[in-house]
Amino acid sequence: MTGRIPITEVTPTVDAGAYPAKASVGETFTIAATVFREGHDAVNANVVLTSPSGQTRRMLMTPVGQGTDRWTVDVTLQEQGAWTFAIEGWSDPYGTWRHNAEIKVPAGIDVDLMFAEGAAFFDRAAAGVPPAVRLDRSTLSDAAQALANGALPPEARLAAGISPQVRSALGRYPVRELITSSETYPIWVDRQLALYGSWYEFFPRSEGARYDEQSGEWKSGTFRTAAERLDAVAAMGFDVLYVPPIHPIGTSYRKGPNNTLDPKPGDPGSPWAIGSEDGGHDAIHPELGTFEDFDYFVGRARELGLEVAIDLALQASPDHPWVKEHPKWFSVRADGSIAYAENPPKKYQDIYPINFDNDPEGIYAEVLRIVKLWISHGVTVFRVDNPHTKPVNFWQWLLGEVRQTDPDVVFLSEAFTRRPMMRELAKVGFHQSYTYFTWRNEKWELEEYLQELTQETGHYLRPNFFVNTPDILTAYLQYGGPGAFKIRAAIAATSSPAWGVYAGYELFEHVALRPGSEEYLDTEKFQLRPRDWEAAAAEGRTLAPYLTLLNNIRRRHPALQQLRNLSLHSVEDDAILCYSKRTTGVDGHTDTVIVVVNTDPHAVRESMVHLDMTALGMRPDDTFTVYDEITGATWRWGQSNYVKLDPNGEPAHVLAVRRGQA
Repeated sequence: MTGRIPITEVTPTVDAGAYPAKASVGETFTIAATVFREGHDAVNANVVLTSPSGQTRRMLMTPVGQGTDRWTVDVTLQEQGAWTFAIEGWSDPYGTWRHNAEIKVPAGIDVDLMFAEGAAFFDRAAAGVPPAVRLDRSTLSDAAQALANGALPPEARLAAGISPQVRSALGRYPVRELITSSETYPIWVDRQLALYGSWYEFFPRSEGARYDEQSGEWKSGTFRTAAERLDAVAAMGFDVLYVPPIHPIGTSYRKGPNNTLDPKPGDPGSPWAIGSEDGGHDAIHPELGTFEDFDYFVGRARELGLEVAIDLALQASPDHPWVKEHPKWFSVRADGSIAYAENPPKKYQDIYPINFDNDPEGIYAEVLRIVKLWISHGVTVFRVDNPHTKPVNFWQWLLGEVRQTDPDVVFLSEAFTRRPMMRELAKVGFHQSYTYFTWRNEKWELEEYLQELTQETGHYLRPNFFVNTPDILTAYLQYGGPGAFKIRAAIAATSSPAWGVYAGYELFEHVALRPGSEEYLDTEKFQLRPRDWEAAAAEGRTLAPYLTLLNNIRRRHPALQQLRNLSLHSVEDDAILCYSKRTTGVDGHTDTVIVVVNTDPHAVRESMVHLDMTALGMRPDDTFTVYDEITGATWRWGQSNYVKLDPNGEPAHVLAVRRGQA
């Protein structure tokens, strides 16, 4: 039912408040609503914020857009946990008086009546200010006296009633009538890593793997040898080190190199074929080491400022202890065999999916036990494999249970599937989501997708822009040359607050299994793949310095750590993408970054960039200095600017805006 003051179109809300909107500590976001009333009297609005500890505060909203009745306020929340907000609309007697007085007094209409009404209002307003707040109370009392003082000229009396000091005092202690409240809506505030962070993925078994000449087989690396790689990962500026499943691997239907069905002795198999006689999801593959070794690995990562993410893949090899202990957890086909995983034409005979409709109570309890086990060993992030193949209500329950006891734990959804499922998983609690970014390569589709992620779903789905994965080697990278790797990294690192790289990207690994395939040749999913990092660096065959530079730029610029602050700009060339990010911190400092990137990895592109100056907080005729964080060059820019970008040199400008500098 509509209240006395109508309040509609409240944002950010998710399914009319069925799920909480998302924010992170220190993130600035906008709360907005349409608030209006009948007639010509002034209306005003504020938001009421309630913190997890139950403290409330009101913030005045600002009208935006002439004639739209839209009100907004930018909010930055610093306390983690469950917040709520509501919009209050109210009749604004001061706004009504001021509007009328500014028209009537100069025109000589009802002058004495306007001043009498104003004096009465300010007496009332002053009485509503706590006595201890002497300055605001006296400001309003003085205004009442000036309005009532017939010895003063009308201009002076009016000026006393509309002075900046008066407006400021009423901003803190407004006089509100006919107060109407909207419904109360939830917001969940996570720690910063849920929104912002740079991820790096590697297989521990490949780091330190060695060839045994006596047996003619490769021997797996361990957590101890993998820990030696952590220094380089941290030096590149990454925040999260993600490792694929580290559990025992089954031997039944084990896959050989390149997903073949004829493994040879010593072939390690797929880490996603979880479970053997050595244990299941609560065990570590013996070749990687022990829990003590894992704890050392996690501890070393922490010393370097890295958090460790492990894979939560809820599936089992035919050799998993669950298959014998809980056979009803799996689906049985008509011939009596257990159904293995399929994604036609792909078949995964070495993996049994779990049927969550068989003994859900037992399955739920077991998964929660496993998650808490790994949390007890220092795991703070889970990359969840194929969550879209499990019931959504299961994830809502699991993430809710973990949030109650371990609110700092972050879950990343690896769901490359239909939009409704990806969005629903985000709504029910996943902190981050893989996206279609890897397949958005043209300028027009990137613009559409960035607009969708930052504006349409930015209040609940947080993207993580991985540039590649062990499963995804796009044609763009296969045939684009080194420039393609730079381009994709630059876009991912500057357009999304969270982005990721799978090991080998910095070595420009680009050879696919076959034409038309997105699988790597000799994919690390099925074999050990040690890399000679030192030789690549010595020979200059590495993108590591560029990745380091991008991560350092991200850390220097708060604007790049936000999601919903992206604005697109016009470029005449259909292959040059331009966007900006702008944010103002609690200290009042505004950080603005403009990114211009050539999406064509094969050709030099040059064009004029036409900036939306309003989005930059400037007037159309303003000029300003830009500093290229990539090259160190400095230019004077305005609304229209010439750019030339070479994919074989520097395909992107990442420009820090410096106002008032020549």
